[in-house]
Amino acid sequence: MSPYQNLEEYNIEITNEVKEHFSRIVDDIGEDITREGLVNTPERAAKAMLFLTQGYKQDATEILKGAMFEESYDDMVIIKDIEVYSLCEHHMLPFFGKAHIAYIPNGHIVGLSKIPRVVDVFARRLQVQERLTHDILECINSTLQPKGVAVVIEAAHMCMMMRGVQKQNSVTTTSGFRGQFEKIETRNEFLKLISSDLS
Repeated sequence: MSPYQNLEEYNIEITNEVKEHFSRIVDDIGEDITREGLVNTPERAAKAMLFLTQGYKQDATEILKGAMFEESYDDMVIIKDIEVYSLCEHHMLPFFGKAHIAYIPNGHIVGLSKIPRVVDVFARRLQVQERLTHDILECINSTLQPKGVAVVIEAAHMCMMMRGVQKQNSVTTTSGFRGQFEKIETRNEFLKLISSDLS
């Protein structure tokens, strides 16, 4: 399992298998798979699906372990407004938004780019927002073993916007807190910082 690899090369055998499934889907919904605009659609859709689910082949723990550094800094570290793009496991439609993550180091810090990469690893799978929040939280908590971790995700779900209740302006917020962030004062400081514009 790769710690992190942006999937640009595709396994030909798997791609062809997924391509055939998409060809049947296009045909089953009543479209002409031989129409000019659709001839290459199954292959493009297959590659898109493999890209959007590449997190199954990546190891978020190894990403963090590969960039941990001893450091005495023990105040809050926040990375906010991390773009999140994932697929709802119920309808395989996108949900997207932002993640806000903080941790309080306990002898180790981690390279700042690794936190967004961890988000991508878990987001690039069939997900529900609740589990995505939990997966990110537990990975950071168990790997860095910090004094505390906080994760908040705000996302819009196409399964609610395009179908079903068709509510285009609804946003779902999920959160998780461990360690010092379970204390109301620390949690409130984090929530205040992610909601403010410091620029």
